Amino acid sequence: MGFQLKGTFLGHCDCKAICPCAVDEEPTGRDGQCHGLIVVNIDNGSLDDTDLSGTKAALSYFSPGKITNGGLRLGLVVDDTASDQQATALERIFSGQAGGMFAEFAGLTEKWVGTERAPIAFTDGEEPSAVIGQTQVNFTAYRGQDGNVTTARNAAFGFAPEFTLGKSSGRSGVLGESFDASYGEAAKFEWAS
Repeated sequence: MGFQLKGTFLGHCDCKAICPCAVDEEPTGRDGQCHGLIVVNIDNGSLDDTDLSGTKAALSYFSPGKITNGGLRLGLVVDDTASDQQATALERIFSGQAGGMFAEFAGLTEKWVGTERAPIAFTDGEEPSAVIGQTQVNFTAYRGQDGNVTTARNAAFGFAPEFTLGKSSGRSGVLGESFDASYGEAAKFEWAS
């Protein structure tokens, strides 16, 4: 059956200004690397017979260079209100075992660091925010002179066909990765396998 997920994601990392990872260029974070989080608020979704509607998760990632060069380290934090069955299903999806876009990342991953449980809160909207344990993720969209948000489209490694570009703040620290956020992005998403 595969999976289907719909909701909102919020990404943040330590790259300066706009993260070049989405277009497969060298990261501009600490030591020329990218440390980040993709936080997802799943409005509707399932994997096989497991309902994932209302769950939240955060994919922690580290990229030592261009995404296509590989060497990624990935891990997952699942909201502690999710059932064990939901947590297992989310780990299968984000580790690439359930196919879809995350299976492509699995081929570039040097190490899956595992899955942890923590409380995750997510505030939706044009400028979403999230809290993962002690990590606060704040997002402020870049805006044009007309006041509308600035977006990117058709990125090689975009988590949505179009996403809002912005800045993020806060210090992140989950799954052994610790960084000061700078760049942010957000969008509605639909993922499936």
